[in-house]
Amino acid sequence: MQRLQLFRVATLILTASSLTLAFMSSSAAQNSHLVYFGTYTGEKSKGIYLSRFDLSSGKLEPPQLAAETKNPSFLAIHPNGRWLYAAGEIGGGGGKPEGKVSAFKLDEQSGQLALINEQGSGGSGPCHVAVDKTGKYVLVANYGSGSIAALPLEPDGRLGPASQTVQHHGSGLNPQRQEGPHAHFITTDPANKFVLTCDLGLDKVLIYHFDPPTTLLTPTVPPGVSLKPGSGPRHLAFHPNGRYVYVINELSSSLTAFSYDGHSGVLKELETRSTLPPEFKGQNTCAEVQVHPSGRFVYGSNRGHNSIAVFEVNPKDGRINRLECVASGGKAPRHFAVDPSGKWLLSENQDSDNVIVFAVDPNSGRLSPSGNKIEVGSPVCVLFVP
Repeated sequence: MQRLQLFRVATLILTASSLTLAFMSSSAAQNSHLVYFGTYTGEKSKGIYLSRFDLSSGKLEPPQLAAETKNPSFLAIHPNGRWLYAAGEIGGGGGKPEGKVSAFKLDEQSGQLALINEQGSGGSGPCHVAVDKTGKYVLVANYGSGSIAALPLEPDGRLGPASQTVQHHGSGLNPQRQEGPHAHFITTDPANKFVLTCDLGLDKVLIYHFDPPTTLLTPTVPPGVSLKPGSGPRHLAFHPNGRYVYVINELSSSLTAFSYDGHSGVLKELETRSTLPPEFKGQNTCAEVQVHPSGRFVYGSNRGHNSIAVFEVNPKDGRINRLECVASGGKAPRHFAVDPSGKWLLSENQDSDNVIVFAVDPNSGRLSPSGNKIEVGSPVCVLFVP
């Protein structure tokens, strides 16, 4: 009888310990994100890298290779969180050879990526991909050929051949960078009703009606909005309320605020602000733009000045005011991202092969180095996956 009681006590202790460990493991999982890094491959990089990010401390674990693939310059996650898509930035101008888009399956435990398949991107030099909000299509912007494409997705995450491609036409003010169209970014609006794409070569944000059942992309009337000649619009970001859009201009080192009509897809310029301090006289090009989850702040990256510009947003009209420019902690911050909690910003410095973690002040939006960083060869994109 005594042995039976001892056995029951021991069983209860083991059960309680198991529950405690399970709770601790669950809490740790909820307090961390997987972080994937797209890179330009070469001597220091072989593809997509993976790290785990601690939301409490801002610490990144040492990166490990998640998938070997050539020039995965931009990454996107499927709404179900199980599939990841990468733009394979290969191919020059003139539309040949064609670039590629790769589909990967995420291992839920390790975060490692297994290739599902690859498809042509519908043009050359694909530099940006996005998954529409229904999870039925991958949209891709081809910088080299100045075209965009829609690739349908199978139920298992597999990519189908491009069901539609749209070729842009024209040129811009800068003969070196705007000799022809250069699609640099593509996304759906919050309602998944329109597709917006930045064309750096045309100084335009082009807008298309989007019909997911047929993938039919048809230009709106008017067919988008023009920016000041020589601006070179590169990327854009929506405000959480869906009423404002912020466009980072690569060539003019500026940020343009627009109002957005979700019913008609029409953008109207509010104002344009420099991303640089007035005393800076060197060469600079902008790269990424992000809106803080709170909607109170906007960030833009400067390559040359090597900084992250911090703007505050007027909640009444969406206009912006630059607060500061913070050194990015390396050279050429091509990309950065604010984590979903809004506590941290990760800056990917392409030319110094490092990723720097900044703490975000929740009240002012200002940035301060956390002291956490990792080395990644030629990092050009970061993607948080809870």
